[in-house]
Amino acid sequence: MAARRGDVTVRDALDFRGQVVLVTGAGGGIGAAVAQGFGSCGAHVVVHYNSNAEGAEKVAGAVREAGGTASTAPADLTRPAAASDLVDAVVAEHGRLDVLVNNAGDMVLRVPVAEMSDEDYARVLDVNLTSAFATSRRAIPVMQRQGGGAIVNVTSVAARNGGGGRSVVYATAKGAVSTFTRGLAKELARDGIRVNAVAPGIITTPIHDRHTPPELLEQLVGGIPMGRAGTPDECVGAVLFLASPVLSGYVTGQVIEVNGGQLTP
Repeated sequence: MAARRGDVTVRDALDFRGQVVLVTGAGGGIGAAVAQGFGSCGAHVVVHYNSNAEGAEKVAGAVREAGGTASTAPADLTRPAAASDLVDAVVAEHGRLDVLVNNAGDMVLRVPVAEMSDEDYARVLDVNLTSAFATSRRAIPVMQRQGGGAIVNVTSVAARNGGGGRSVVYATAKGAVSTFTRGLAKELARDGIRVNAVAPGIITTPIHDRHTPPELLEQLVGGIPMGRAGTPDECVGAVLFLASPVLSGYVTGQVIEVNGGQLTP
């Protein structure tokens, strides 16, 4: 028998049929897992990507196999106009936007602050912070007209611990995403729009393949009480929980840590 919350089963609480969910940066990693998670709950998932069209198409196929429907949408979210156009395109095609998952982000590079160029500094902020700001800004009036919605931002354990080595600006950007989450939640609470975030720890995603040397990764994992890195699938439950108005209808402005005990509140 399914667990119950009042007169609603948890299975019903995770029923996203008829809802449109936009997951940014969903061509791989955590975004791909989240997209498939919403697919398994019956949602129509818009799989956003920047350059990985092939990966996005594979994720869209996986969403359909999981039981949902899917479409793909390209956009360079470091450009605010492109972020606005992305949301407009979703609404034009589907008529609504119920859940926005701001997952797009990247470390870009590991470099000491003293050696970071202005261009790389701006790039790190744009891909991690500007993308979430610009996409949310355009989604807000859509959700206000609908009478509510949910925004789930993906931040990082780096937002609280300062990063895992030569990643100060990335950690700073993610710290800003966490603060943006808390402030926006207060601003939109009376509109029925809940804003929360998930803060993954060390997760086995392509970001570490690109930017974390094996010896540094081993060191970081060594500090995790559970003794291992997490997987993208282990981030999905927290996102679905925060997107569900039944399971988390009185939850807003919160950051859920998913880090194996690496950092606790």
